[in-house]
Amino acid sequence: MSSSPLPTLPYFLSYLVPLAVVFCLYEGGWWTFAPLAIFFLALPILDFLFGVAGRWREAPDLAFNKYFRVVTWTWVPVHVVLLFWVLREIAGGRLSQLEIIGSTLSMGLVAGTIAASFAHEMIHRRHEWERTFGHVLLTLISYTHFAVGHFQWHHRWLATPHDPGTARLNQSFYGFLPRALIGGVRTAWAFEKVRLHRNNKLPLSIANRMLRIAVVQALMYAGLWYYLGTTVTLAFAGQAALAIIIIEGFNYIGHYGLLRREVAPGEYERVAPNHSWDSAYRITNWLLINMPRHSDHHCAHNKRYQALELLPQAPKLPSGYGTLLLMALLPPIWFSVMNRRVAEAAKLGHP
Repeated sequence: MSSSPLPTLPYFLSYLVPLAVVFCLYEGGWWTFAPLAIFFLALPILDFLFGVAGRWREAPDLAFNKYFRVVTWTWVPVHVVLLFWVLREIAGGRLSQLEIIGSTLSMGLVAGTIAASFAHEMIHRRHEWERTFGHVLLTLISYTHFAVGHFQWHHRWLATPHDPGTARLNQSFYGFLPRALIGGVRTAWAFEKVRLHRNNKLPLSIANRMLRIAVVQALMYAGLWYYLGTTVTLAFAGQAALAIIIIEGFNYIGHYGLLRREVAPGEYERVAPNHSWDSAYRITNWLLINMPRHSDHHCAHNKRYQALELLPQAPKLPSGYGTLLLMALLPPIWFSVMNRRVAEAAKLGHP
C-alpha cells in the first residue's frame, strides 16, 4: 500500500476547483461567482451527507507513501497557471465589471482555501526546495511573511496572549482580523531581528527576509501595473486580500477561545491536543488536505498531512470550514455555538 497512488485520490478533490473556475469564467455573468457557492453552500451539504471520518487514525504506512507529495507539488504550477490565466482574461477587456469582480473573488477563494492549505503544508517541510514551493504560493497571495513567523512564533505561542493568531474568547472575527494582520507582521519582523542578531547581521540588510519579501512584492505589483494595467493590478490585489481574510478566518476557527495555563511568569504548559480545534468532516479534510486535523498538526508539526490523526482528546468543531467561516461573520451566532464548546474544551485538558 505504501507504494500505491490510490490512497491519494480523495485529496485530488482540490483540483476540481480550478476546473470549476475556468468553466464558470467561460460561462460568464453570474456564473463567475459560482465557486463561492461551491465552497459556502455545496461544501456544507457534502460535509453533512458524507459525515465525519470513520476512524481517528490513518493507516501508519501512509506516512511513507511518497505519492502524497505529488498532490502538493503539482498544485504549484496549476495555481500559477490558473492565476495568470484569470488575470490575462481580465486584461483582455472582454469581461464585464460584474465578471471581473466574480472572477477576482473566485480566484481569491481558491488562493485562500486550497493554495494556502498547500502552502502551509510545504513551509513545514524539511527540504528547502519544498519550502520554496510554499513561499511561491504565499507570494502570489501577498502573504509571504506568514512563512517567517508561523512556525517560529505561532507554533511556540499558540493559545497564549502572545499569539496574534489565537482569537480570545468573545472576540469577534472583526476584532480578531486587524490584530492578526498587524501582529503577524510585527512578530515576523521581531523574529527576523533576533535571527539576524544571532548571526551578527544588520536588520537593514539583504539578509533580512522581511525586506526581501517587501521588495519582491513591490516589484510584482509594479510589473503587473506596468505590463497589464490598473484593472489587473487591482484584481490581483483583490484576490490576495480575500485569500488573506480566509487564511486568518481559518486561524480564528482553529484556535478560538482556547488557552494554555501559565505555569510560571512567561512560561506556559506544553502544547496539548485541547489547544486547537479539529474538524472531522471528510470532504472538508480532503479538500484542505487535512488542515482541519489541526490539533495533531500542532502536537507534531513535522507530520505530513496524510499522517495527521484526529486526536480523541482534541475539541471538535460542529461542522466543516465552509459553514464555520460563514458563522464567524455573524458574531452572535458564532458565540452562541462556540462559547459553550470552549468551556467543554477546557475540561478536556484539566478534568
